[in-house]
Amino acid sequence: MSKAEEMVGKIKELAKNPDQIRNFGIVAHIDHGKTTLSDNLLAGAGMISQELAGSQLFMDFDKQEQERGITIYAANVSMVHNYEGKDYLLNMIDTPGHVDFGGDVTRAMRAVDGVVVVVDAVEGVMPQTEVVLKQALRERAKPVLFINKMDRLIKELKLSPEQMQERLVKIITHVNALIDKYAPEEFKSQWKVDVQSGKVAFGSAYRKWALSLPYMQRTGINFAKIIEYTQQEKEDELSKIAKVHEVVLDMVVRHLPSPKEAQKYRIQKLWTGDISSEEGKAMLECDASGPLVGVITNVTFDQHAGNVVTARIFSGTIKEGQEVFNVNANKKMRVQQVGVFMGPRRVAMQEIPAGNIIAITGLSDVSAGDTICLPDKVVAPFEEMKHVFEPVVTKAIEVRNVKDLPRVIELLKQRAREDPTMRLKISEDTGEILVSGLGELHIEAKIERFLKDKGFDIVVSPPIVIYKEGVLKESQIFEGKSPNKHNKFYIKVMPLEDKVQEVLRSGEIPQGKIREQDKDWIAKKLIDVGMDSEEAKRVIYTRGDNVLLDMTRGIIQLHEVIELIMEATRQIIDEGPLAAEPCMGVKVMLMDAKLHEDAIHRGPAQVYPAVKQAIRNAMLDGQAKLFEPKQILRIDTPGEYMGDVIKEVQNRRGQVIEINEEEGTTVVIAKIPVAEMQGFEGALKSATGGKGFQSLIDIMYEKLPEELQEKTIMDIRKRKGMPLEMPQIELD
Repeated sequence: MSKAEEMVGKIKELAKNPDQIRNFGIVAHIDHGKTTLSDNLLAGAGMISQELAGSQLFMDFDKQEQERGITIYAANVSMVHNYEGKDYLLNMIDTPGHVDFGGDVTRAMRAVDGVVVVVDAVEGVMPQTEVVLKQALRERAKPVLFINKMDRLIKELKLSPEQMQERLVKIITHVNALIDKYAPEEFKSQWKVDVQSGKVAFGSAYRKWALSLPYMQRTGINFAKIIEYTQQEKEDELSKIAKVHEVVLDMVVRHLPSPKEAQKYRIQKLWTGDISSEEGKAMLECDASGPLVGVITNVTFDQHAGNVVTARIFSGTIKEGQEVFNVNANKKMRVQQVGVFMGPRRVAMQEIPAGNIIAITGLSDVSAGDTICLPDKVVAPFEEMKHVFEPVVTKAIEVRNVKDLPRVIELLKQRAREDPTMRLKISEDTGEILVSGLGELHIEAKIERFLKDKGFDIVVSPPIVIYKEGVLKESQIFEGKSPNKHNKFYIKVMPLEDKVQEVLRSGEIPQGKIREQDKDWIAKKLIDVGMDSEEAKRVIYTRGDNVLLDMTRGIIQLHEVIELIMEATRQIIDEGPLAAEPCMGVKVMLMDAKLHEDAIHRGPAQVYPAVKQAIRNAMLDGQAKLFEPKQILRIDTPGEYMGDVIKEVQNRRGQVIEINEEEGTTVVIAKIPVAEMQGFEGALKSATGGKGFQSLIDIMYEKLPEELQEKTIMDIRKRKGMPLEMPQIELD
């Protein structure tokens, strides 16, 4: 039997025992060494050659990833590791570090129970380190820490053992501060990382060595010996006695939870259903004989197999040829094959039980985030996976050859299902295609390059910025009258409290219609962050960071039209009155309604226009304004170029927030409108002799300066083919 066959046999056996499974992700800021570390872990597990580890970048198997030298897609692999004489099945996902591909990180976090956070020993904790750790903790994935590139501290910075320890303490303290900030309350203290327990390892993935305190105690290797080996260029020898894969995978097995342990606290946070139900109990116990429930975390397309779905199975057992039900798409589907990932290839298995991250083929019309279950035991869906940042850049794509349009639209819809952080708007009449993403690179890599590689001749517009529409003050109450004049709705709007907007954006409160069983805890949460108690109890619908409140009393037929009112509200929130841009921070209050007693006279054609007209007028009366996205950036530059960097920021309507010195580098924190960001990366390289670089810390929206309001509104209206006049309040 070959080594590969032996491993497949072990994987099949271990997949049945959730106590001996660890599902984990590798997460980090860009270029901190995740994929190099992944290579070493695979080499240690016997899946690739030791010589190629670190240069093969096995997990970057997409052609673009190899060309650009960055990870674009999350990649899965299953391997076996022996810890203290016992075999464990490790299902690992290597995730991207570039902020534009953060959506892949968000989706991967739903599949895993823990993460190895990789931090560059020289750069320390960077903005994207914070973002990926926040994403992991939001999904209740427990962290451990690997401090990488230790060889650079010795060779380049020539630090003493004491200085190296100071550097490590600083990184560990910073990571723990983030855990304290973002971890669930009950795990804040026990999930912190420390050297003593072995939750921290350090080493050089590129040089293939690593250490942790338990390993040092077992082998007698210390810092002084590491420095000696490194200075004497004996890192090959060091990698034989302090194997990176052994140290890191030991840490994973020892400190990250099994699915059986993790599902007890993850399911109650991530699933919207009743945990005391049969399915709820089965998921809490990771019960392979319970009803099937799983979540799709990724969808890719294979030209031979069609859709290849990555899914985490939380209860039950999924089988080859089985019929399943997609809760989100509300349809039955048939599984062709199930298997596990071995990087770019898949190993087929006849059935796989709960607790595993698996590959499924045969499912069509599926999207990342969908919940699958048995057709005769339909369950509530899992919480929507919410990314930290929203799309802020749009590009228009035109297909030169009209006969290619249907195929391009089909491929783009498939792309949007694979990556829900990519938004797609298609006019099948005019053929205009608008693609929105997290940044220019996001659209360029996942859409432009993808279509060009498929041989399509396309024209891509310069980036279009997504603005938002909000109100500055409370409006009067406006009447919206249905076309048949038999129904009247009385609505006012006002700005939503900042803290309430934050909690809505954080994903703590579900989106859409508020379910009866959730009303009390949602009201309490809203009151806790400063909303009036009466108003908090009357929130009936959320959309983004906007809410609809039912302030009416005793209107008999209101419950029959309330869903129509919600849908009309959604339409205005998605396309505001100024320039049909999405709304932000708007509190819509239904104050009263007069309804025709006969249901036939209060259908969608009567309710929608009336409600929309009332909200639209109320927003205009509430001083509706455009809000523009701004990026908060960390800019690292040698001190001598600081003046040029500041000038570059200010020339783009940017604002310098703070300036710090960090170990010979000047760090500028700046806020720049996304509309002014085109070409900024190149300009920064030019201004700093190629030595400056930027990292995204956050994206926020602020009111567009008054002098730019009308011109920008008109530009957007012109682009969208809307009438070229400023919108006015329209009364009957």
